[in-house]
Amino acid sequence: MSRWKELPAELDPRVRQLVVRLRRLKDHGGLSMRQLAAKTGYSAKSWERYLGGRSLPPRDAVEAMARIAGEEPTRLLALHEVAAERWARTRGIVLAEPESTVAEPVPRGGRGARSGRSGDFLGRSSRVAVVAGAVALVLAVSAAVLLAVRFTGTPGSGDGDRAGGTATAARASAASTASRSPVTHTCRLKQADGRWYAGNSRTRDAIVAYGEAGPEVAEAQCLLERAGLSPGEIDGIFGPLTQRAVKRVQKRNGLVVDGIIGPHTWKALRGKAPA
Repeated sequence: MSRWKELPAELDPRVRQLVVRLRRLKDHGGLSMRQLAAKTGYSAKSWERYLGGRSLPPRDAVEAMARIAGEEPTRLLALHEVAAERWARTRGIVLAEPESTVAEPVPRGGRGARSGRSGDFLGRSSRVAVVAGAVALVLAVSAAVLLAVRFTGTPGSGDGDRAGGTATAARASAASTASRSPVTHTCRLKQADGRWYAGNSRTRDAIVAYGEAGPEVAEAQCLLERAGLSPGEIDGIFGPLTQRAVKRVQKRNGLVVDGIIGPHTWKALRGKAPA
């Protein structure tokens, strides 16, 4: 397996997850950067940026990588779609376009060279105006509803109605509080076939990264605690304490220290030496 450099700390978890998956596909295929460039049509320097987390790979590049590795691209493309949204939201940049092997002539000066930009600007301005109008409409409707509720309580209303309204509000508040209560997980450690399981998930290859939540995270937290590396509370939420514990177990087992749980880290957590 390639000894990859650690990804930038500020990289969004979903983008990080995509890059890690692409790195593993490259390692699985045993391709060099030049071979990857020849098979996908994207330069070796572009792939260095993509796999280093410095630039988001285009959709076509991700699909090409999946097909070269013999993997169904649907799941990887779904992950790319989420990663692209996060990338654009956090960095405010335009996603990379597929590279062309034929250079297209670029107009020099003149109105034609600026027409595309003007169209883009007008399109963005129109979208902003529509969004602003929708927000204003929602605010106006909300204000009208609040006023109607406020002035509906006429003197003829009975105490029973007010009591019923208060009881309904109390039940709604209680339900809301209950829905926000943290989910607790238990660790029921058991060994089978030389591997440790904690009763939350039996996965051995799920990709789990910072910011995610669920039984796979709780399973990892239980196994980290068994290894003597405290992940904090066993709450099924991949937070900073869990990420720090994952990095420690990766360093202990000679793995890539990226704080993301994948097949090799699962092997280390479950008691099997990494391949």
